[in-house]
Amino acid sequence: MSKDTVRYPDDVVEQIDALVKDGMFESKSEFYRFSAEYVLTLIDPNHEVKTFNFDEIKSELDISNRTHADAVGSDGGTFFLDAVITVRKQGLRGNYEAAERFIDTHYDATDQECIILEELLGTYRDSAP
Repeated sequence: MSKDTVRYPDDVVEQIDALVKDGMFESKSEFYRFSAEYVLTLIDPNHEVKTFNFDEIKSELDISNRTHADAVGSDGGTFFLDAVITVRKQGLRGNYEAAERFIDTHYDATDQECIILEELLGTYRDSAP
């Protein structure tokens, strides 16, 4: 097993300490191992979990894929994936003004996500006949 050092904000560590104190996890290490494996399974459904008792912990926490998706949304809790889908759909249809309105309505012009969406829209404009 490898050892890795990671820094967390104090309030995050306090919440993790509370979970360990309440018996939700046996140790902070168990929490960190479970958390890392859980995120990896969300990113890659084929990820082979190696954490001992992973399924048991997940079951005790009452986490299912469906409840997770319902709680945070299809894109992990942000609006951005839905925005990408909307801009892509409008771009494919040549509805550039509708896509621009959508972006302008939902994002500040200096937002990183806004800039990415505008670049995405630009690719559809550039490829238009």
